[in-house]
Amino acid sequence: MDIGLKKKILDHLEKLKTKTIIVEGKKDKSALEYFGVKNVVALKKGVFETCIEISGNVKEVVILTDLDKEGKKLYSMIYENLVRNNVKIDNNFRGFLFKETDLRHIEGLVRYIEKEK
Repeated sequence: MDIGLKKKILDHLEKLKTKTIIVEGKKDKSALEYFGVKNVVALKKGVFETCIEISGNVKEVVILTDLDKEGKKLYSMIYENLVRNNVKIDNNFRGFLFKETDLRHIEGLVRYIEKEK
């Protein structure tokens, strides 16, 4: 990975520190927490329950489900539920990861960045 790409990823992660992020599981949550991102919600209760809970508490979220087939399906379900409840979705980091990297699983973020130290 070139140093410019690594810096861009770290810059995006820095911006996430002030946002609410939804991820698929505990490993994804741990990967983001490694970079100091604190307000991470793992889908432990299920999509609908999580969306209802989040809708009552925040106005904007970042959805960081994996970028594979299953993650894309989950993303769509979460997106639809949250938008229906007037929650804004910030897709900047997800779009960046999809277009600019070959990373497809959020839990692999630490290894992806650290491998080129």
